[in-house]
Amino acid sequence: MKKSRLNQVVLAAAGVLAVGLATPAIGAADGSGAPSYQEFKASTFRDVDSQYIVNGDEPAANDGALRQFYNRMMGPKKTAEDGLIVNRVNGQDDKWSASQALNLTYCVSTKFGSNYAAVVNAMNSGAGLWEGATSKVNFTYIPSADTNCTVRNNAVLFSVEPTSTTQYIARAFFPSTADRSRNILVNAVSMQNSGNWEPGDILGHELGHTLGFRHEHTRPEAGTCFEDNNWRPLTPYDSVSIMHYPQCNGGSSDLEFSSLDRQGVIALYGS
Repeated sequence: MKKSRLNQVVLAAAGVLAVGLATPAIGAADGSGAPSYQEFKASTFRDVDSQYIVNGDEPAANDGALRQFYNRMMGPKKTAEDGLIVNRVNGQDDKWSASQALNLTYCVSTKFGSNYAAVVNAMNSGAGLWEGATSKVNFTYIPSADTNCTVRNNAVLFSVEPTSTTQYIARAFFPSTADRSRNILVNAVSMQNSGNWEPGDILGHELGHTLGFRHEHTRPEAGTCFEDNNWRPLTPYDSVSIMHYPQCNGGSSDLEFSSLDRQGVIALYGS
């Protein structure tokens, strides 16, 4: 691999991009000429809470988590399988318990200032996409927690907080993420100026991560933006999934909730 190509891989996997939902992550499938871990780590964006951001909008809490991600990314690709895919942790689906899935409480920080109402509305719209697909998932907004909306507020499961970084529009977490890191960070200005991507769909994508869903484009059918093998298929490949970046050989320039997204959340949580 030439040095310019190596840098391309490192930067893409690290999620370095100032426009779009987030940057595609690209891994070297055979390890030939692949960036070293230190090169990869040095190029990976580190967020305001010191977490590393990989795959464009997914946090890796510390150096150990980043190394695990690197090792998975550099492994061989999966072969084609049956659009929505769930994250896996220690061989198990990364999902909420049935009771917790019905009580996904959150707050929206008043520190968004003049953009506060727009973020509240986008969260409501994004949550409605998943809630409209299944009766087994319910996001509950707790506005009384908004003035102290941080990961330390035990009145909610997760917080929605502002970020000024231009490295991404928004980023989220998985159900297995530790309490101290359960937040969605949003650049509200970028979210409202994202062309075809509506604010509710952008946060719908991030809420998909909070339910355990991975980026659809890591599947071999996408042919690009490979991330890692740590997932299980729930439906056939879906190029227009809300979890599929349009810039990764997506089937649409929009970021919309699809019929297979509906099928996938039902497959994981029930109808």
